[in-house]
Amino acid sequence: MMTKHSDLLKSVCLAVLLSGAGPAFAQGTDAVTFGQAVEPQGLDPTVSSPVAAGQVTWQNVFEGLVTIDRDGQIVPQLATAWTISDDGLTYTFTLREGVTFQNDVAFDSSTAKFTIDRIIADESTNGQKANYTAITSVAAPDPGTLVLTLSDRNADLLYWLGYPAAVMVEPSSAQDNGTQPVGTGPFKVDEWRKGDRVIMSAWDGYWGDAPAVRTVTARFIADPQGQAAALQSGQIDIMGDLSAPELFDQFVDNDNFDTVAGAGEMEVVAGMNNAKPPFDDLRVRQALMMAIDRPSLVQAVSAGYGTPIGSHFSPASPFYEDMTALFPYDPEKAKELLSEAGYADGFTFDFKVPNRDYAQRAAEILQAFFSQIGVTANIESSDFPAAWIQDVFKDTNYDMTIIGHAEPLDIGIYARDPYYFNYDNPDFKAQMTTIAAATDETEREAGYRKAQEMLAQDMPALFLYSYPKLGVWKSGLQGVWENGPVPANDMTDIHWMQ
Repeated sequence: MMTKHSDLLKSVCLAVLLSGAGPAFAQGTDAVTFGQAVEPQGLDPTVSSPVAAGQVTWQNVFEGLVTIDRDGQIVPQLATAWTISDDGLTYTFTLREGVTFQNDVAFDSSTAKFTIDRIIADESTNGQKANYTAITSVAAPDPGTLVLTLSDRNADLLYWLGYPAAVMVEPSSAQDNGTQPVGTGPFKVDEWRKGDRVIMSAWDGYWGDAPAVRTVTARFIADPQGQAAALQSGQIDIMGDLSAPELFDQFVDNDNFDTVAGAGEMEVVAGMNNAKPPFDDLRVRQALMMAIDRPSLVQAVSAGYGTPIGSHFSPASPFYEDMTALFPYDPEKAKELLSEAGYADGFTFDFKVPNRDYAQRAAEILQAFFSQIGVTANIESSDFPAAWIQDVFKDTNYDMTIIGHAEPLDIGIYARDPYYFNYDNPDFKAQMTTIAAATDETEREAGYRKAQEMLAQDMPALFLYSYPKLGVWKSGLQGVWENGPVPANDMTDIHWMQ
């Protein structure tokens, strides 16, 4: 039986009392409430592109064949072991015995086959489907064995099988998992009060160690001031990723809280529609990048928390390489590039910005930077997630946008066709194929570094900064993830010190 272990690394932080907070909720040692900024449209992380869904239900309700632990390592979960054929095209999993879903249906190879087949099906709406397309067939030769056959090597497949998009689902409940999720995890969903919270309780039929807390509540608080007030008033116990970095320092030296400025996987980028003039011109994209003073941007947007980036990788990744020196802040050089591209007098474009606090702030600062080189950005606010996902992500009806890409190891999005950047580079696609075919970690690492270099030169998006994971939680609470290798609020190790 697999047991999760955790140690809480404590850092010191500052706190200030916030006025206007609501009444505190009584909280015992058998309950915990966490906050998150975005309420998901549904609770099933295998449908659409729902990072927020996984933040509520991944590991708490749903589990995968393997999982990714707090250190970013792949570890067994519903599969206890696996073998990979010498040619890298056959993965054979030994499944855990005695596991049932929360509707008392047994988990076995037939349900695992259903799950994977559903992900790769033509009609699949899984937001990460592209990561599993190498799987050509799924076999269940006996209840305890699952076999995946691939068309080509995929060095990242095990990692993606541990991601929220690949959690195991029970066939008869799959249609309703968005509102009434049924998983194999230690908590079951009791109630979803839309616009407010999801309430979960410990499930007595869990195959593993029982969680230390019996009730887990996810509260949805978009406003950063509201998040801080909810912490101070006791309405929530944990804010795993405080939305406003300038509020983070207010909790320093307050004995009532522990805080950690951890490493996150979110890259904040200003995506451009590479299929539309003038963004189809490399010189224009590079000029816009050189118009931005990234350290000043980080200071203004996130109180200095965060790291400027020059390609699509966060410093939290072992493959990260600093590419910011390729196109440093140089407004005069930026003007020269615009002139060479035929835009000596600048141009005007629409900047469709999701109504997320960090995005709105960053857009206003970018607008000011662009104006210094004669470029006018007309900011248009877009409701996130619904309107933004439809207009930008699906319809690509935009010139420029800004968004944080929270999925780890997602540099491959620039090889997807279609994808909202409308970026089409055969050489980059070939590079991603090379990475997938890697036979060892050294080759895989070299491949990812080369991919970063290619994007840094070609600039399909303006690479701005890596967002930190700013965690604040009540003192005495242990088991909180300090870093964010996966966007998650994993409550399975949470316990109160007695």
